[in-house]
Amino acid sequence: MTDDSDTTTADTTADPAVSASGATVSSAPTAHDSEPKPATYSHLAKAVLYREYLIFVRYPANAIGGIVVALFFFGVLFYGGRALTGRALTDSIEGIIVGYFLWTLSVGAYSSVSNDLGSEVQWGTLERHITTPFGFAPVALLKGVAKIVRTFLTSAVILAVMLLLTGTQLSLSPFTVVVIAGLSITSVLGLGFAAGGVTVLYKRIGNWLNLLQFGFVVLISAPVFDAPWTRVLPLAHGSALLQRAMVDGVRLWEFGLLDVGLLVGVAGGYLAGGYLVFQYATRRARRLGVLGDY
Repeated sequence: MTDDSDTTTADTTADPAVSASGATVSSAPTAHDSEPKPATYSHLAKAVLYREYLIFVRYPANAIGGIVVALFFFGVLFYGGRALTGRALTDSIEGIIVGYFLWTLSVGAYSSVSNDLGSEVQWGTLERHITTPFGFAPVALLKGVAKIVRTFLTSAVILAVMLLLTGTQLSLSPFTVVVIAGLSITSVLGLGFAAGGVTVLYKRIGNWLNLLQFGFVVLISAPVFDAPWTRVLPLAHGSALLQRAMVDGVRLWEFGLLDVGLLVGVAGGYLAGGYLVFQYATRRARRLGVLGDY
């Protein structure tokens, strides 16, 4: 009996995989435990948002400079226009402020994709996005969304300063303003995708891309009531709804289903169209072997 007990004790001590209760315990990690977990789109979204936050924190002078430039142009528009037209500008100042607010959002959404892709082409880092497991387009889309979030914050500061400068009061329902403005600039994000795809294919077309930003002014001020067909253009219908929300105090749930449905349809249509153009342009650039060239 003593020999058997000693043998059992010795076996238990020599084998660390046997517990005190006699049960077998695996001490070595298995192949499944050692494999890294695959990254998900939530990880990608967090990484992109954190990257945008770091850029904003580390380079605050650039963000502040953008706000100052936007306010400078608004000051020229407001004080110069008031000196020339007087009372006429004062009577329409609410609409001008709302339109300028939407224009700053639109420029940010558009440049978030087109200019960012142009920079990637110049730096020679574009091909790194191609090799990601997520694909090129999802990375570019999430980077654009992250920049739109930052643009909303900076545009909110610009809006607050404009209201203080002019002494104007607007109806600011955060939920209504964010939803309508967000859907409005989604169509511009689609234009940014299309412009980014053309940039990947033809490289240096920055002057044409910058020219399109001034076309947003025409779209925002489109006469949707006199010319109903303009509602299907980017920004036009959204600008009209945003004017009613911020000037007249209409809430999102007070709009008709047709108006909201058209806003969603225009946003989704232009985003999908821009995405398809982007995909086609990048595939063609890869076939031609000019994806990484500049």
